[in-house]
Amino acid sequence: MKKEDLLSDEFLKQFKTGEDLYGFLAQLQKRGIEKMLEGELDAHLGYDKHEKTTKPNARNGFSNKKIRTSFGESEIQVPRDRDASFNPLIVPKRQNMLDGLENVIISLYAKGMSNSDIEEQIREVYNFEVSTSTISRITDTVSSDIIAWQNRPLEAVYLIVWMDGIVFKVRENSKIINKTIYLAIGLNREGKKEVLGMWLGKNESASFWLGVLTDLKARGVEDILITATDNLNGFTQTIKNVFPESNTQICVVHQIRNSARYVVWKDKKEFSADMKLIYNAPTKEAAKASLEDFSKKWNHKYPYAIKSWKENWEELTVFFDFPIEIRKIIYTTNLIENLNGKIRKYTKNKLSFPTDEAVLKSVYLALREATKKWSMPIQNWGLILNQFLTIFEKRVQL
Repeated sequence: MKKEDLLSDEFLKQFKTGEDLYGFLAQLQKRGIEKMLEGELDAHLGYDKHEKTTKPNARNGFSNKKIRTSFGESEIQVPRDRDASFNPLIVPKRQNMLDGLENVIISLYAKGMSNSDIEEQIREVYNFEVSTSTISRITDTVSSDIIAWQNRPLEAVYLIVWMDGIVFKVRENSKIINKTIYLAIGLNREGKKEVLGMWLGKNESASFWLGVLTDLKARGVEDILITATDNLNGFTQTIKNVFPESNTQICVVHQIRNSARYVVWKDKKEFSADMKLIYNAPTKEAAKASLEDFSKKWNHKYPYAIKSWKENWEELTVFFDFPIEIRKIIYTTNLIENLNGKIRKYTKNKLSFPTDEAVLKSVYLALREATKKWSMPIQNWGLILNQFLTIFEKRVQL
């Protein structure tokens, strides 16, 4: 036996259990991270510790920071500099997950790769073995992030909130059933979009959305100026029960699709062109006149399609009460449907999910990826804000 092997065996004898070894490796990682941080600060300052210098910036003690790695949560000492310009690369400010392998694994998982696919990818790219159980443990740390994110405080006022759902197949009691992740996206007073939350349920219903809206209110939302939704029976009244002053706009694109479902192929082009005259009208009065013409022409053949327009007329035409710029952003739920499309892209490799927690974890990570660029206000925000202030002055400034 080689001398180094003997030394290794003797060394390992001090660890009575796997937990003892795991704890030692965690401490070893902690000390390694702290040494790397000290090296980063040396490079940032331009001189080593204890070296004399005339440079104005200097070391300024340490701050404690909790981080999460594949070994769990631990507390490290992060060195500080006097002018607070030091931002470590390995553990950046305002982040508590060790940058490196964990982030690579979570990023791959967010893009829809399975644990076994991630294991193979890391082996091929990094020539490094990491077990599927370790990958699962790393991605499980996201669960606590989801709880914190889902319960975070929200702003008092949102100018617009879009609401919609996306269906996934999930295993329950040895069966694969459809479940829906419901999403709410808000437009805040800075003109920025924000995912307010996600909720998992079996069936879309007014009573379920009542729970969603109540949750938003409990987290600090006092007023929503405009809600944009699909056409769900009782939804408008449900919104009024929680946010009585909110204007509810039913998605016109949903209405167009629903109407066109009942039309035979040879009529669809002409039927759609006539229907376009309704929602493209300059005023609500002109739209009403176009609806009457539309009804006279098609009601004998497609009465159900015409009936749905008439029954939902007030909620379908809310957008006519606003200037053109606001109309464009409440006219449809396209924004949330585009987000749903990106979620589908990231989760398309998973035909079904083993648990509710698994689908929530995947959608949360997909949301994180899909919304990374949501840092700027929407187009023409200055003009749109002035329009909102003119119409809802007191409520916007709540």
